[in-house]
Amino acid sequence: MQTTSEYDLIVIGAGSTGENVADRAVQGGLSVVVVEEELVGGDCSYWACMPSKVLLRSGQALRAAQAVPGASEAVTGELDVESVLERRTTFTHDWDDASQVEWLDGAGIDLIRGHARLTGEREVTVTGSNGDSRVLTAKYAVAIASGSEARIVGIPGLRDAKPWTSRDATSVKEVPESLAIIGGGVVACEMATAFSDFGAKVTIIARGRLLAGMEDFAGDAVADSLRDRGVTVMLDTGTTSVSRDADGVRIETDTGESIHATEVLTATGRKARTDGLGLDVVGLSDGDWLEVDDTMRVKGIDWLYAAGDVNHRVLLTHQGKYQARAAGDVIAARAKGKAVDDAAWGAHVATADHSAVPQVVFSSPEVASVGMTAAQAEEQGLNVRAVDLAIESEAGASVQRDGYEGRARMVVDVDREVIVGMTFMGPDVSDLLHAATIAVVGEVPLARLWHAVPAYPTVSELWLGLLQAYGRESAMT
Repeated sequence: MQTTSEYDLIVIGAGSTGENVADRAVQGGLSVVVVEEELVGGDCSYWACMPSKVLLRSGQALRAAQAVPGASEAVTGELDVESVLERRTTFTHDWDDASQVEWLDGAGIDLIRGHARLTGEREVTVTGSNGDSRVLTAKYAVAIASGSEARIVGIPGLRDAKPWTSRDATSVKEVPESLAIIGGGVVACEMATAFSDFGAKVTIIARGRLLAGMEDFAGDAVADSLRDRGVTVMLDTGTTSVSRDADGVRIETDTGESIHATEVLTATGRKARTDGLGLDVVGLSDGDWLEVDDTMRVKGIDWLYAAGDVNHRVLLTHQGKYQARAAGDVIAARAKGKAVDDAAWGAHVATADHSAVPQVVFSSPEVASVGMTAAQAEEQGLNVRAVDLAIESEAGASVQRDGYEGRARMVVDVDREVIVGMTFMGPDVSDLLHAATIAVVGEVPLARLWHAVPAYPTVSELWLGLLQAYGRESAMT
């Protein structure tokens, strides 16, 4: 059985990005339908951002209390892992999306369950779980927000060994005795932190260093901290094969070492979730990332948009939602014949994707960054100066906990005397990040930042320390 319906906009994918595209377009006066074959709310709600941070939070809170005399004496037990997992499950609503579906309905967005496939210009065919299909046509646009999924690299035996992906790690029901993690990025560091908190014996096997896209000192600090917590951290180590037997998995490395673990987690990047999407209709191939302009329109196709992970610009939930706001607004503007504000930093573009992306790694210690590293800025041809500060030198840090250790790096474009990058490493540094993001996005001159006085005694006094280290005289001229 096949039925046909027409909407102004069809959105493929009801994760946080797709929801935001649809919501902005509805607010712009368009009729919108969202197609989703899994859970409304997507990975962020059920398998990524929210459950992973809930799994990490209990260990963070326990370590924070243990570092403050008076509180540490009151903390006499170990982490209650069962309670942590139960709390995680409340955040995922036991993997039930009823509340998210209710939100769509309240926002005036239609929902169709099933697998979406492009079958013509502005045409999407949806196949439901019962095999029935429905053809949707879009008056103005189709927006793809199908996201990404874990990439399982071609290591001999890995796929046959049935490895965990990040979804398995965040939805875990029982903590394994031991866990080997292949990879050295954000997922690897966060899950190593969480599962070591839970009492598992954890091994990280990374081809290079940890957190390779960030300042070197950040990954080094996380590696040292994990080792202090009993995690085996193997850097500059390749995995040559993986096999599973009745007792677990065995990983062979190019250094000749062999690791045995109950489970293995592959954390080696992401791939576009575009398989079976019918991209041949627009001259592309299933599995491709979708290249877009700054308004999120797929290059060369005036009716097709792609926002979030699927366009491979920045694979972060908050940037996907940022892109979604631009996309939903510009689709509505173009549909209504209104002016499009697509100049840099305009209302209808995602300019921040290029050089002002904030990111937090909720490891122990936390790492928070925005903009470019010093090396990246130099590669861009900028005349930069990196200023480092030991965060524990600030009075506010000593108040927070005993033995506070942290570091901040400010990367300054010397010619313009504006900050182009900032990295923080230490306890709870995620709370410092948005101020740095504002400084980078706003290109606030250092001379003006001298007048943004940090309250005493707070960790934010590090801003004053960084400016003083840069040099008041040069900053004020």
